Amino acid sequence: MRTFETGETVVRRDVHRTGHVWSEHALRVLADTSEALVTACAPGAETRWPALYAKARADGDRSLRTDAFDAMATGEWELTPGRWQETEVRLWKPPGAWFSVNAFYTAAGLRNWYVNFEHPTTRTGDGFDTFDLTVDLVVDPDLSQWQWKDEDEYDHVRRLGIITDTEHQAVDDARTQVLAMIEERSAPFTTAAAWTSWRWDAAWPTPRLPQPAPAALRVAPGGG
Repeated sequence: MRTFETGETVVRRDVHRTGHVWSEHALRVLADTSEALVTACAPGAETRWPALYAKARADGDRSLRTDAFDAMATGEWELTPGRWQETEVRLWKPPGAWFSVNAFYTAAGLRNWYVNFEHPTTRTGDGFDTFDLTVDLVVDPDLSQWQWKDEDEYDHVRRLGIITDTEHQAVDDARTQVLAMIEERSAPFTTAAAWTSWRWDAAWPTPRLPQPAPAALRVAPGGG
């Protein structure tokens, strides 16, 4: 397995089971160890999003997010370039895990922890592939309280067949694992104080995506 160098730019891709890219996000490597790959970004980092999903974020219209998932089920969507906004993010992704632990920061400091349930990573030449499984866990900075997020969208993509029964079971197992980590203050939560004081270094360059191949922003339907 390739090891990434500290300071290297990597691309996190969400890849649909058809092999089509759902999203891309440029990140800076902070550490790459046997425990976890740790990456980060700040406002301005380059992204590519499904056009409907990007519009939903821009307009604050959750109904468009549903439309984006409906498009995912058909296997046809368009990607549009964008940039990360508002928060600095630090991401902890252990090998083989069906989740990643993210910390979101504003000018005031750590805003919240955010557990993203997703496929285990597959490393690529310039980063890693995964697939967001919709449901998330939002945790207070001091780990005292938490709440589930986007359960409605998770139910919707389950009905659409985007998430299989096998993936659903993996998510359920990961939920239990993550709640135990929070309760026990294990894994990244062992060093929660260090995470709380972390900030993006203004001297670091803005993470940028590699230029797409011609017509790569148009994603065609796939078979299977």
